[in-house]
Amino acid sequence: MLSDVRPTEPVELRALLEQQCGVLSRQQALAAGLSPTLIDSRLRNGRWQRLQQGVYAGFSGTADQNALRWAALLRAGAPAALSHQTAAELHGLTDKRSPLIHITVAATQRVMPIKGAVLHHSRAFYATVHPTASPPRTRVEDTVVDLAQSAVTFDDAFGWLCRAVGRGLTTAERLREVLDSRSRVRWRRDLSVGLGDISAGVRSPLERRYVMNVERAHGLPTARRQALVVIGGRRRYLDNLYEDALVAVELDGVAAHPPEQRWADSHRDNELASVGIATLHYNWYDVNDASCGVAGQVAKLLRSRGMVVNPRSCGPGCSVADPGCSVAEPRLLGGRPRLLGGG
Repeated sequence: MLSDVRPTEPVELRALLEQQCGVLSRQQALAAGLSPTLIDSRLRNGRWQRLQQGVYAGFSGTADQNALRWAALLRAGAPAALSHQTAAELHGLTDKRSPLIHITVAATQRVMPIKGAVLHHSRAFYATVHPTASPPRTRVEDTVVDLAQSAVTFDDAFGWLCRAVGRGLTTAERLREVLDSRSRVRWRRDLSVGLGDISAGVRSPLERRYVMNVERAHGLPTARRQALVVIGGRRRYLDNLYEDALVAVELDGVAAHPPEQRWADSHRDNELASVGIATLHYNWYDVNDASCGVAGQVAKLLRSRGMVVNPRSCGPGCSVADPGCSVAEPRLLGGRPRLLGGG
């Protein structure tokens, strides 16, 4: 995609089109020295095309997503920044493209509806925008909190926080700073607790449900999250590892795996078993609708492997019973694995 700008035309215009993916506003074109007659002529003969009202592509042919984002931004007028799902795409928070372009402007800024875009208004606009990014966008931490606040469920909101930290885009501490800076936040207390869990290694809503519904609700010991285990020179991260008992609890939100994935899971469990680590697997149903039974199973295995565990009832009807298992030292095959710091 090449903009239709000749070398003899103003340097300012060429630089502007290069920076803005071949897109410019009518005001920018006039300021760069083009006459209204020349602009209209290029639109009529198809050398340029109109993407938004008063916003043009300096090329013929199909405009890509980057050009469409710039067009929506220029239509909104300064100050404006890409935000929410669109900023998430640019930051690498999501691999899924939103059908609409999300733009945030200052709370007092009046903007007419923009074709193909969703407008958001922010009272803290200037504090949330990245100082140097092009095209302008909200900072990754503010993008995450914005998405969490627009989520339908708490699990969806928490998932955005997990994704941002899990992909190495920010830290739980930076997210907490943004959360604390906002006067009105849905699920503030739960998100704050969730950030503490993320700092400890929780990386998904399912893992948090295990922590809340199974461990904490039933007084089980606290596992090490994202525990790095090296077996035969190979590094593996375990969702939950009860190190004193050599028991791992792996969580999987996928209802069914293809055969090759099931074999990969089996091979991994076999490797762990070869060095004495017993592995339990649970899914969404287990930790949500059968959490009491899960707690009983985990407690029983921990006690059978030498840990002192006294699970408590989480409430009326809780099925957790005294495991009553004999206490025995686990048998280690092939030597004890190297257990390194959490991920």
